[in-house]
Amino acid sequence: MQGFGVHAMMWSLNWDHESARRAIAGAADYGQDFIEIPLVDLASVDTAHTRALLEKYGLRAVCSLVLPEPAWASVRPEAAVAHLKAALDKVAEMGAEALTGVTYGGTSERTGFPPTQAEYDNLTRALSQSAGHAKTLGLQFGIEAVNRYENHLVNSAEQAVALVERIGADNIFVHLDTFHMNMEEKGIASGIVSARNHLKYMHMSESDRGTPGFGNVAWDAVFAALAAIGFKGVLTLESFVAMPEEMAGAISTWRPVASGADEVLDKGLAFLRDKASQYRIF
Repeated sequence: MQGFGVHAMMWSLNWDHESARRAIAGAADYGQDFIEIPLVDLASVDTAHTRALLEKYGLRAVCSLVLPEPAWASVRPEAAVAHLKAALDKVAEMGAEALTGVTYGGTSERTGFPPTQAEYDNLTRALSQSAGHAKTLGLQFGIEAVNRYENHLVNSAEQAVALVERIGADNIFVHLDTFHMNMEEKGIASGIVSARNHLKYMHMSESDRGTPGFGNVAWDAVFAALAAIGFKGVLTLESFVAMPEEMAGAISTWRPVASGADEVLDKGLAFLRDKASQYRIF
């Protein structure tokens, strides 16, 4: 997997026929290589329809998810495996190449205590089985580090690397996000370098989750680090401008982070491409 991507949430969080068409057509119009498709409601995803759209517009796809509470891997590893296997089957059916995201838990999962060895043992068991299922389908499987206010298990690049190496599957990778890294790393560049042997996917997200280039993320440091490690993965713009009100609590987004999707796409994508060109990424 290599190239530029954009999250489908730039257009809609839903994945009905019209939302899928609008997002895939929009990503293609902006010249992206990949679209990231959120698997919020597995049962409602029409994989044949999605596959046909991807083929029509010549777009590649990566899918992402957050586990629902009944399937949090730290406490219910068997339920996590069942949910992840069902999601992976959908990913394969639509012709996408990977499943990533918070594949180990939820964005409101915090016990109030540091992670325990038992929790990590459950994660390792569940994700090992899930990565194995992904491999039988020819898929890559990612683990995203998120900030401490969303989950207590995997907050840093170092923790993501440790989990990936503990699992040991050859199709599993680290997924980092500049929004989360801006809070959790000593420096975003050092986080990228520490994950260099496993890093295949990046969410390029501004400090307020608005338009890249118009916040306080140290973008020159980000791209210099990516160049230094010879990054050959996917750079995906992620911004939350089309979130329904009922999802605001999940990501603590209480106000508009940009004037609209057009602003983020027009200015943010151009900014990221210019930086990638400047630092000779890809």
